[in-house]
Amino acid sequence: MNIPGTIDRPLTHDPKKQAPMKPSTNEPAGSATPDFTTTGAIDSRQNRTREMQLIPEALARAHMHDRLREAERERQAVRLATARRMQRRAERASRRARRALAMALMQ
Repeated sequence: MNIPGTIDRPLTHDPKKQAPMKPSTNEPAGSATPDFTTTGAIDSRQNRTREMQLIPEALARAHMHDRLREAERERQAVRLATARRMQRRAERASRRARRALAMALMQ
């Protein structure tokens, strides 16, 4: 499917040598603004195309960044819950030890 001259692999990357964009046949005539062909417009169109091609990559990067932050928060929550559980267990053991010591002293 990667034949030279397709959208994915244009024959040339030089915007001046590429074919200009043609108006759509399903739009009524005169519905769009007239097409101005200047080098600035072609360059900006090329830049916009490159930016638009990079948008999914930027979105994926932002999504992965959010997922990593979410996973880190989840790990912190698990660590906090484990620490609290261990603290309660240690407090119970301390109370049992004090009670056992008190019982031993009373006898």
